[in-house]
Order: sequence, then structure tokens, then C-alpha cells
Amino acid sequence: MFVYKGRTALITGASKGLGTAFAKALAARGANVVLVARSTEKLDGLAQSLASQYDVQCIALSIDLTAPNAAQLVERELDARGLVVDLLVNNAGLGHSGAFLSHDVLAEQASIQLNIQALVGLAHVLGSRMAAAKRGGIINIASNASFQPVPYMAVYAATKAFVLSFSEALRYELANDGVQVMASCPGPTATSFFEGTKTGMKGKDFDTAESVVERTLVAFDKGKAVTYPGRFSVRVATMLPRFFPRKTVVQLSGAATRGMGIVDA
Repeated sequence: MFVYKGRTALITGASKGLGTAFAKALAARGANVVLVARSTEKLDGLAQSLASQYDVQCIALSIDLTAPNAAQLVERELDARGLVVDLLVNNAGLGHSGAFLSHDVLAEQASIQLNIQALVGLAHVLGSRMAAAKRGGIINIASNASFQPVPYMAVYAATKAFVLSFSEALRYELANDGVQVMASCPGPTATSFFEGTKTGMKGKDFDTAESVVERTLVAFDKGKAVTYPGRFSVRVATMLPRFFPRKTVVQLSGAATRGMGIVDA
């Protein structure tokens, strides 16, 4: 079981949604937390709240993770404060719903920068230090979209497929260095992800951020390589590529996104 008390966890995308839920859950376990996101005001408020409630050290780093040198900016801030990170939660993510060609190409490329480049950069910077210390952990937030192409969320699903594959490979490489790596693959979660879309999904269709985080951490404590912290129906959907041809899987996936009402998002 991972030891949280007295250790330091860095959470990206900590200003809302799953990131805030991770920050609260880890602080409640006695971990000091480093909160990374762009929103200075929200981060400062969360840091003050957690420090007061749980008597842990909370550092807010206002950094744009879509910047090409995001990992180096985080590294510089950590070194300036003399902080050693024991657990990295690569949670920050960005996705666009609707037809690929309807989106600005720079917006799509920014999502690739955040979902892949920043995640890999931080895993390298902090993973290197963890491996040298022979201890640490990395939790990468993938998605139930990691397992198949998803029409109308084409880039997002592709980036999450990368996250899953990368996490499983990195886990193998770091197994003898005392660094535990896990990918978490939640389904639709009650965060701001679908804000601004025309989805017809209702509240009952979403898992709560708190339940997803709790299940993720329980799985991490059990040493799992991949976890599916959503409802059973989401887990079943990830199994479809094992039983159907890829053409069929894409058709089913496209029908699902149409049913969600995000085709014209």
C-alpha cells in the first residue's frame, strides 16, 4: 500500500473536477500537495482550504501546461522551493467534441500538447528522480475512450489511447526501480468536460469525481496496472475491441457519440 502521510503529491489540472477531488483525497490521507493549473485564484483558494482543514503543506503553481516547456517550468518551480515529489497525478486533460474539421487546428494541437506532451514531460522529469530515489508513484488519467477510436472525439480518444499504452510500458520499465505506475480509465464523470456541448446526457449518466478518485486510489494501493473506476457498463464497453472487428467497433463508437448528442458540439 502506498504511503501518503508526510509525502508530497503533485496534481495537474487541480483547479477543478477530478484534479480538485484528487487534491482533497490525498490531503485527507496526510499528503502534502502541489497543485498545478492555470487558474491562480482557484488554486490559491484550494491550497488555503486544504492546508487549514488537513494541516498539510499546500503549494499552488500557476502554470500553463499547454506550453511546450511546461514540464521544465514545473521542474524549475519545484527546485526553487526544494520540493521532492513522491506521487505524480497526471490528471490535466483537454478534449473537443464534435466533427474534427469543425475545430480550430491550434485548439486540437493544444489538447495533444496537454494530454500527451506535458504528461510525458512530467513523467520523465519526476520519474527520473523517483527512480533514483527508488520510490514513488505515477497515476496517469486515461479514459474509457482509450480502448477504441471515437468519432466526434477523434483527437481526445487518440491521446488517451497513448496515455494507456505509455503507462503500461512505463510501469514495466520502472518496476525494478520502486516506482509504481498506473493508468486510470474513468468513463463519463461529473466534471466540466462536457460544458458547452449539446450532450443529452443526464446527471444519472455520470459518475461523481469523488467516487472516481476514491476507486482510483484504492486500485493504486492494490498495485493495479490499470483501473476502471466507473460503473460496470463503462467497463463492459472497453471490452468490445476484444470481440468485434475494428470496423464494427468504430461504427458502434460513432453511434454512441451520436446518441450522446455531441456530434454537432
